[in-house]
Amino acid sequence: MALRTIHTLIHPQPRPMGPLTMHQPLPAAGIDQIDPFLLLHHHGPQNFPGRNSGLPFGPHPHRGFETVTFIYEGDVQHRDSSGFASTIERGGVQWMTAGSGLIHSEGSSPEFREKGGPVELIQLWTNLPAQFKMVAPQYTGLQQKDIPTVALDKGTAAVVSGTWEDTQGPIQPIYEVALANITLDAGGSFTRTIEANQNILFYLLNGSITVNGTAISGRTLVVFANEGEEIQVQASAYSRILLGSALPIQEPVVTHGPFVMNTREEIQEALYDYQMGKMGTL
Repeated sequence: MALRTIHTLIHPQPRPMGPLTMHQPLPAAGIDQIDPFLLLHHHGPQNFPGRNSGLPFGPHPHRGFETVTFIYEGDVQHRDSSGFASTIERGGVQWMTAGSGLIHSEGSSPEFREKGGPVELIQLWTNLPAQFKMVAPQYTGLQQKDIPTVALDKGTAAVVSGTWEDTQGPIQPIYEVALANITLDAGGSFTRTIEANQNILFYLLNGSITVNGTAISGRTLVVFANEGEEIQVQASAYSRILLGSALPIQEPVVTHGPFVMNTREEIQEALYDYQMGKMGTL
């Protein structure tokens, strides 16, 4: 089976976001999206002192896509205008379908704000096709114990959505997206087959690996071409990878801040609905 061709490597630079240090590998110069993956923000790892103000993601609206938050360290307290609420801790995932629109916040628990501690998150936006952009909002919070794992050679894959071998992830996305968090010890490896017509999200959080013969270290987004089907990964140091795949939606994408639609008119409607309170209050 032919190996996937690597198109380019993106090494994000740090930038401040309130008390957080954020790296943004997607979008990047020359790459607006890896359809349907729209945005990836990697926050931390860093330490918050005791008696801190918590995460800086106060109430804000969304419409037209889904947000996925991976909590590697610390916790995230989710609240939204549809009535969903939960606090997810280290190793867990929050999956929110913004759909027709809602307001949500992502903060830290009172315990974390009092005691402080390590923080590391990834926030990922995945697009929805036009037929699903106005579905009712939904939210699922999963603790680490709720996410099944698959044993790899000196590593594991925590399967959030889609399937890995015979293991089904607990999230059933409205638009089919497969996501897994992979951990490899030094000397670990895995091989994954992904059909050439699917787009791949491959983000190395840390470590040192070889992907299809290319050596990569540190925070790196690997952008693959749609040529070949096999991904071979070997780790020379402890490494963590976020791996996703999906068929591209191949529709127009028009964005304005927290809204992702297909036309300018739909963006204007989203702004109006938000200003008129149709997305609720928080």
